[in-house]
Amino acid sequence: MKRRSGTGCFITFEGGDGSGKSTQSRLLAEYLDTVRIECLLTREPGGAPGAEDIRTLLVTGEVDRWDAIGETLLFNAARRNHLRLTIWPALDAGKWVISDRFADSTMAYQGYGNGLGVEAVQRIHDFTFGHFAPDLTFIFDLPAEEGLNRTRGRHDGEDRFEKMDLSFHDRLRDGFLEIAAKNPARCVVIDALKPVEDIQKEIREIVNGRLLS
Repeated sequence: MKRRSGTGCFITFEGGDGSGKSTQSRLLAEYLDTVRIECLLTREPGGAPGAEDIRTLLVTGEVDRWDAIGETLLFNAARRNHLRLTIWPALDAGKWVISDRFADSTMAYQGYGNGLGVEAVQRIHDFTFGHFAPDLTFIFDLPAEEGLNRTRGRHDGEDRFEKMDLSFHDRLRDGFLEIAAKNPARCVVIDALKPVEDIQKEIREIVNGRLLS
């Protein structure tokens, strides 16, 4: 997969809670800046006006605040704003965009974790933004229990999904791995148990090989 001429590249970071993807997405953005690539670092849910308001609705409160259908519709409403107001304009301007979570998270969390099913989530996905997809996706993999241990002690209030039971997080992990297996040209699975420096080195090598060579 080569860098597209005249347009930016879109890279996404996916994985369960506590996998370290937020740290690694920031480090990659810093690296791209050193090689003179204009880069926008963003996140989901959020990343645009309206989408950030929906984020608060989704990631705070009690576990049963929303069911799987409601969550999926809210995530896609937020994503539509994110694409329309942030991602697509940046790519059209030739910038690279790195997003901490994107559509694979909705498929994994709602389709697999909450049991809505792949087909239902995919139909909503297709209606929201068609065949648009990232150029490259890093999926951070680690045992669910380890990820949850890493998130303990956070005090930002954005813990609604972390409060879901371990079986949910196990299904979530399996979902991400199945997504990666179905999309080998786009997805790279990263062992999130490795040291931060080793992971970032691997990510930079992959980006250089796939998008900058």
